Amino acid sequence: MTLLLQILLTFAILSLVAVGGANAVLPEMHRQLVELRGWLDDATFAQLYALAQAAPGPNILVASVMGWRIASWGGMAMATLGMLLPAAVLAWGVAGLTHRLRGAPWLKPAQGGLVPIAVGLLLAAGLVMAEASSQFGLLPLIVVAASTLFVWRTNWSPLWVLAGGGILGLVLLR
Repeated sequence: MTLLLQILLTFAILSLVAVGGANAVLPEMHRQLVELRGWLDDATFAQLYALAQAAPGPNILVASVMGWRIASWGGMAMATLGMLLPAAVLAWGVAGLTHRLRGAPWLKPAQGGLVPIAVGLLLAAGLVMAEASSQFGLLPLIVVAASTLFVWRTNWSPLWVLAGGGILGLVLLR
């Protein structure tokens, strides 16, 4: 199987389990790209993720930049197509089904059951990215916990968390 087809299939499978968006499948993406296939190493994976998050645009950029790093423009096209097309087709089908079943008593609980799955996937993604970085330890976990509590329990803008993280980063880099 060609590399481009492997990239397409890898990202297509990831897209079908991406409940909560592309970031929710980061642990599995890391496992596929770094551990199983060896296309990237830990540091490159973390750097590409940071690059995708820093760039304006959707979180799907993470798949695009990883595909680009693996196989240039063709890899970028296959990773992007793989992440978008299967999920879009599935969402279209589920939306039509949901619309037809909108009065069913089990529909709301079923949709509510997806929330903890998405939260768990996002937490797992955070742990994988923390382990892949060179700064994994107690302090980042404390910062994440404090940031989460701040955003959850106050009415202040989450931008204050970003500002606090920037200040903390400057202090620690001295």
